[in-house]
Amino acid sequence: LEFYEKEKGEKLHFLGLALSSRKNLCIHPEVSCLRFGKEVDGKCHSLTASYIRAQQHQDRGVQTCCFYEEFDAHGRQVPIPFGVYNLDDLKAYGRQKGWCPYFLARYSILHANIVVYSYHYLLDPKIADLVSKELARKSVVVFDEAHNIDNVCIDSMSVNITRRTLDRCQDNVETLQKTIRRIKETDSQRLKEEYRQLVEGLREANVARETDVYLANPVLPDEVLQEAVPGNIRMAEHFMGFLKRFLEYLKSRLRVHHMVQESPPSFLKDIFEKVCIERKPLRFCAERLRSLLRTLEIADIADFSPITLITNFATLVSTYAKGFTIIIEPFEDKTPTISNPILHFSCMDASIAIKPIFERFQSVVITSGTLSPLDIYPKILDFRPVTMATFTMTLARTCLCPMVVGRGNDQVAISSKFETREEIAVIRNYGNLLLEMSAIVPDGIVAFFTSYQYMENIVASWYEQGILENIQRNKLLFIETQDGAETSMALEKYQEACENGRGAILLSVARGKVSEGIDFVHHFGRAVIMFGVPYVYTQSRILKARLEYLRDQFQIRENDFLTFDAMRHAAQCVGRAIRGKTDYGLMVFADKRFARADKRGKLPRWIQEHLTDANLNLTVDEAVQVAKYFLRQMAQPFRKEDQLGLSLLTLEQLQSEEMLQKIEQIAHQV
Repeated sequence: LEFYEKEKGEKLHFLGLALSSRKNLCIHPEVSCLRFGKEVDGKCHSLTASYIRAQQHQDRGVQTCCFYEEFDAHGRQVPIPFGVYNLDDLKAYGRQKGWCPYFLARYSILHANIVVYSYHYLLDPKIADLVSKELARKSVVVFDEAHNIDNVCIDSMSVNITRRTLDRCQDNVETLQKTIRRIKETDSQRLKEEYRQLVEGLREANVARETDVYLANPVLPDEVLQEAVPGNIRMAEHFMGFLKRFLEYLKSRLRVHHMVQESPPSFLKDIFEKVCIERKPLRFCAERLRSLLRTLEIADIADFSPITLITNFATLVSTYAKGFTIIIEPFEDKTPTISNPILHFSCMDASIAIKPIFERFQSVVITSGTLSPLDIYPKILDFRPVTMATFTMTLARTCLCPMVVGRGNDQVAISSKFETREEIAVIRNYGNLLLEMSAIVPDGIVAFFTSYQYMENIVASWYEQGILENIQRNKLLFIETQDGAETSMALEKYQEACENGRGAILLSVARGKVSEGIDFVHHFGRAVIMFGVPYVYTQSRILKARLEYLRDQFQIRENDFLTFDAMRHAAQCVGRAIRGKTDYGLMVFADKRFARADKRGKLPRWIQEHLTDANLNLTVDEAVQVAKYFLRQMAQPFRKEDQLGLSLLTLEQLQSEEMLQKIEQIAHQV
């Protein structure tokens, strides 16, 4: 924007916005210090809901949010000034004006040229209806870092129910019943009015108020919303009785001693036979609860998330006959000896969540640096792409060095394969690889393991063998854990050690927090080591059901999907090393299986191009020699002038006839 202003001499009318949850945007002193997102949502709602504000007009003692009130009074008349706003900018602007940044951002979406937000705001139908409803059909939707998009789609449509959820639902129902009885005595007209609206159809009952954060229905199509709500759940007391029956049925289903798997139609047949609950009222459950919570003017809706989850499940299970499965397990995979029954309502078809986006918007772009192989994405998302293109990196020097280390110096093959992963020789060779690399690589090394369990076992074994002690002579060691706060602390100290020249190693896990969202720029990640092929846990019932579905519906073989999934995560991990054209780093794939054509062929093209045959099955010593040579090359002076015409273009070069022809050729290929 500054460049445009300098060149043209006028200000560009352009607005770019980032939108996030209330947790990340709230500036209210009491609300913003709460730890969990749900708590922040609940507290915010109890200060900004339309009926709370209405009560405040009669009773000045009722607390409301001064930032929202100020925004409501003045913020809508004055549009936000043009510019680009990240979350901190929005908060700073909100503090300066005394306006709520969250509602300001939501309101300003309508005027923005570019909006940056999480996938969930579009893919999760419950949230999309609140946030993205107003976006124009002509909008261009770009899913960036979309290598994981199928998992996001599946998560947004899946529900997990435990016995604890049902117990908390029971409390919710009792609270609602008490509230209904109280309102019947004090203000029965309110319930009668709701009944009248429900007879006319849900659309009427849904006079949207932006501050009322009840999530929209998970799936109901428009024609259903025009219908009247079924008679047996129209009255508030009847609806409570209906939910009680539904809860008792779910409790009985969770009393299992072995795994049960069934389709939604057979679940509906069983519920009808046992407790006479039909499909139609189940479909309306989510909307009916939403209407009731609004009528009862419940202030703290965070407490009612369990009952909301159950009604969402009721609506989903009665809407979709295909693409979902119900799996009831007597215990969780992690604790097979402790009885902890869980009901998974699992989506297996990623296309269900993304289909409305393809239908609603003219242009949808799916992009990522590790979107490979490309042809599997149209299959699992069930769409026909208009164009598909893979681009390489234009580099002025070879600044990445991928290699596959398949053997130790003792010629024992190294692999995280289940049969050999416990062998002492394999663990020792992995330790030697890290030890040797820590001696020659400057600053930071990031090492990824296939799972937390595997990392713990290996680190414990290295400790017994004395390898850890030797590594710590070269660099400090930090470990990612499943606790977010601990991991943030480890990352902070890791960066500090890299900054002050001591050097550090961060041991982390593929599919963990570090592998997805953290960039290790320049000296924070001079080498990334991937210990083993990060296959997903293949004994999971949900995964087996999904693999079966992919095989039957899309003719994708189980092994192909598992390899594709492992390789996209491996590429995501090693890709942390290169974060720009002036950056450089080593990519070490420490498992002999990476050398196979089926694994190697699924890596992104920009990594494959630099993975030479000579670097395919190295021993630890050979890998050290290759790394030494590469790091010596990278240590040579590298100036901006060296990049001109190759990875950087001046304005004259960009406008030259030759370059314009080249760009046209690329456009034609796409």
